[in-house]
Amino acid sequence: MHYYRYSTAEISCWYKYLLFSYNIVFWLAGVAFLAAGLWAWSEKGVLSDLTKVTGLHGLDPVVLVLMVGIVMFTLGFAGCVGALRENICLLKFFCGAIVFIFLLELAVAVLAFLFQDWVRDKVKEFFENNIKSYRDDIDLQNLIDSLQKINHCCGAKGPEDWDFNIYFNCSSESKSREKCGVPFSCCIPDPAQKVVNTQCGYDIRKKSRSQWDDQIFVKGCIDALEAWLPRNIYIVAGVFIAISLLQIFGIFLARTLISDIEAVKAGNAF
Repeated sequence: MHYYRYSTAEISCWYKYLLFSYNIVFWLAGVAFLAAGLWAWSEKGVLSDLTKVTGLHGLDPVVLVLMVGIVMFTLGFAGCVGALRENICLLKFFCGAIVFIFLLELAVAVLAFLFQDWVRDKVKEFFENNIKSYRDDIDLQNLIDSLQKINHCCGAKGPEDWDFNIYFNCSSESKSREKCGVPFSCCIPDPAQKVVNTQCGYDIRKKSRSQWDDQIFVKGCIDALEAWLPRNIYIVAGVFIAISLLQIFGIFLARTLISDIEAVKAGNAF
């Protein structure tokens, strides 16, 4: 489609409503993320006592969900209203934010590749901090359990990392029943066992290391993730390319619509 500029300029309805449809998906997804995050917080009583957020030393997965929801809701709303109302300010905000996010993703990917040892140390530190808060938040607990079960791993670098948690620590002062153990998600599952044994990791680290191999995963989750990445590099690359193309497509639609609106305004000025 070709549109003449200046006196005969017009705004493409095709680009306008395609951009609106593009953004309505993000807006609705943002609403869903926000609703899920607020519901999770209400279930944990955080909405009535916000100090519970600052009291958690590890990651609260709900905070991440809410942050993603806020970003998607804001960008989706700006894009939808900007397209329908032909508002250049909102469209430029949407386009600029998408460009910033795109460049940030590229920068993170490049830096992660160039400074792999630093990233590995930070991931280890991050995982250890969350191990400390394992029993403090149910969502964090479920996240770590899922990570360990899916990747057949235990701790950041190994089962000994569970000494960072006060409940699993092997110190003589600890009176916890889980002392010198590991979470059930570290246990090697028994195919014949239909009910999950949540006590399978009790006292396991009191035994010799030679007995660990038959009962729990001994590989650390960082090593497991590093081994997983090369095996699934095409999937990771495909996801990254798909997300990048969606972002570039959104930038293209927004810039095209902005150009049409500016051309119409310039034509009307004569």
